[in-house]
Amino acid sequence: MKTSDFNFDLPAELLAEHPSEHRDEARLMVLNRKTETIEHKLFKDVVDYFDEGDLFIFNNTKVFPARLYGNKEKTGAKIEVFLLRELDKETRVWDVLVDPARKIRIGNKLFFTEDESLVAEVIDNTTSRGRTLRFLFDGSYEEFRAKLKELGETPLPK
Repeated sequence: MKTSDFNFDLPAELLAEHPSEHRDEARLMVLNRKTETIEHKLFKDVVDYFDEGDLFIFNNTKVFPARLYGNKEKTGAKIEVFLLRELDKETRVWDVLVDPARKIRIGNKLFFTEDESLVAEVIDNTTSRGRTLRFLFDGSYEEFRAKLKELGETPLPK
């Protein structure tokens, strides 16, 4: 099986950007494996599909707002940074993807706020679009993460 088998068009109007106001009214797709049929229900009906002894596991994770927009030092060129992985909490070093990447080089500084409260320096090239950034932020780790959440956007498919 190839990962390309999972590529599909998802119209923007079908992409949920916010949860339902009434959570029990959220849509629920039910696949009956025996009859190979699909039903469209509401989440409040989910209990109809459980038998005694079944286990229901809740996942309360949230998508990290990993997409940042900023500008390159000197030229002011607009850039997009996608945070992939935190490499070092103490030094605030991250693996990222940068777009456009071709002119983002080691030593460049990237600015994410007008007041320069969040700046990153490129310290390594990892792949054609990949870079390693060190965030230069005056404040505690908790304040740094709060700033990322404040400025970042949830990475929705384009």
